[in-house]
Amino acid sequence: MTAPVLDTALCRLAGVRHPVVQTGMGWVAGPRLVSATAEAGALGVLASATMSLEQLGSAIREVRERTANPFGVNLRADAGDAEQRVDLLIREGVRVASFALLPDQRLIGKLKDAGVLVIPSVGARRHAEKVQAWGADAVLVQGGEGGGHTGPVATTVLLPQVVDAVDIPVIAAGGFFDGRGLAAALCYGAAGIGMGTRFLLTSDSAVPEEVKRRYLAAAAGDTLVTSRVDGMPHRMLRSALTDGAESGGTLRRLPGALRQAVAFKAMTGMSWRHLISDGLAMRRAKQLPWSAVLLAANTPMLIRQALVRGDADAGVLPAGQVVGMLDELPGCAELVTRIVGDAARVLGESAGRITAAEP
Repeated sequence: MTAPVLDTALCRLAGVRHPVVQTGMGWVAGPRLVSATAEAGALGVLASATMSLEQLGSAIREVRERTANPFGVNLRADAGDAEQRVDLLIREGVRVASFALLPDQRLIGKLKDAGVLVIPSVGARRHAEKVQAWGADAVLVQGGEGGGHTGPVATTVLLPQVVDAVDIPVIAAGGFFDGRGLAAALCYGAAGIGMGTRFLLTSDSAVPEEVKRRYLAAAAGDTLVTSRVDGMPHRMLRSALTDGAESGGTLRRLPGALRQAVAFKAMTGMSWRHLISDGLAMRRAKQLPWSAVLLAANTPMLIRQALVRGDADAGVLPAGQVVGMLDELPGCAELVTRIVGDAARVLGESAGRITAAEP
């Protein structure tokens, strides 16, 4: 089945067929999922935070071997080697650079001068206004229904605020999983939608099948936003691990966090200098105590335990609230085609049901 064309500012900007973005999820958004998304006509985004610089270069080249379509890379603006990663994207001719944290004006300018599109993620109107003033090409707005780290404001409240405040394309994220959501976002004035959990739960995702089944069995109320795992708010499935983190004190978690930091350093090839530099940047940006900075090594390793190794009981399962709406594992091509087709149908049917009354 061929999806209809919903041509939006996002499609024209990024050179994609459909106004759908697969967001950069650590350990999930690798070459396999990103290339499948790109082949489906949507914008796939590689997650680079859990990769070394060399691994990122290899992943970019693998995606390019799998597809000729545009794709993006998600970066951490506060990473100690952010500058080198930006240089890598420029050398490799990556189409889009997305950011989980706000990049500074200099990084945005460097990317734009090289012809790379810059799409930061934000959770507040003022942040969208700031990155637009700095030259961002578009902005992804995530409401509280999503990963939980951008703030508690719901997408239906946050999205119209940002659409009204900026003149660049706005991508809506947080709570989207089907064509009705895409239609609603377009009606709000967005240029497309971003989805994480929905793409995690596809047949093209490399997440172990037994872990996917754990997600599919979850209800919308089975998620919580907690900062007790690493000091930063994250939405995840409830588990024995989250129950223990919620009831345990910081001091009890610090020894384990230190071990995780050492393991993360060894796995990514990151030097102690870069690891400490990243910690300092996080401490300044988020005004965190050193205990929370140390705990921040917990999340990538605990997510890896679940999403790579398949140990859902010992790891962390990140999830948006839409997890409670999902009960199947379509391929990316089927998913994107269905979402766009359903959105076109919903928009057409809605227009047909409305009759303008004479005053």
